[in-house]
Amino acid sequence: MKKLDIPALEIFVAAVEEKSLSKAAERENLVTSAASKRVAELERHLERTLLHRHGRGVEPTPAGTLLYQRAKAILRSVQLTESAINGYSADGQAKIRLASNPSTILQFLPDVMGRFLADRRDVSVDLLDAHSYDIPRLVAETSVDIGIYHADHPVPGVASFPFRRDRVGLVVPVGHPLAGRGELFLEEALDYDLLGYFPRHSLDQFLAYAGQTLTRPPNVKLQVSNFETRCRMIREGLGIGIVPEGIARNYLASMGLALLRLRDAWAERQFYVCVRDAAQLARPVEELLRALTASTADAP
Repeated sequence: MKKLDIPALEIFVAAVEEKSLSKAAERENLVTSAASKRVAELERHLERTLLHRHGRGVEPTPAGTLLYQRAKAILRSVQLTESAINGYSADGQAKIRLASNPSTILQFLPDVMGRFLADRRDVSVDLLDAHSYDIPRLVAETSVDIGIYHADHPVPGVASFPFRRDRVGLVVPVGHPLAGRGELFLEEALDYDLLGYFPRHSLDQFLAYAGQTLTRPPNVKLQVSNFETRCRMIREGLGIGIVPEGIARNYLASMGLALLRLRDAWAERQFYVCVRDAAQLARPVEELLRALTASTADAP
């Protein structure tokens, strides 16, 4: 006996949802005649009328309604199976797709990933450097398996777990008029040119986030995304810059820089680990999630 055909179920589900074979065909990238043929073959195979055709389009018969409900479950199961298989490389080894922002990659991941991968020779990790505001979307769309982002609150649409906190500070050259301040509000540094990036990745986004704490926009002549390059340019007197404190400390002595604590509330950041559905994770992804969330308790 011929088994149910997945492409036929896909076009049938699309026809029910779109209430039109032509719209269903467009959605599935088919010509209308091909879509109609697949539905007709499905009806012949099941020996049941599944769709009523009329001038306004199509609607399911009672048998068609039952098939629609079951077909949705079947197609969802196929999608989950394909997603799970995507967690393995071409040679059959486990592969985890991890997206993280640069701050986390530099400050927190080397230690955690070193311990996680030390005794897992059958697991590999593809690490994607991405902006925090993109990462939950990448996870929700299953473009990656797990993500790490910073935000004031967990982002809806994904399952998020607290990871780490950090602070950003203001880096200036030793000898700069502000170098002896120790701590200050960013407002107090607005008379000096500032090098980007910002905690919200662009000046406009940063001002929307922190604008109430500033009486005027900072004077930004140069946007520099790489932390080390930003510190080098600060050393050369091209401006002062906002840098995560844990990263800035790597360059202070060697580059003759000073780190000032920013008293602004937005200077402290909360990082989250997120997955699409914590109840349906491939074993390696579940183990990495446990390793990341467990490392929170170990953080100083």
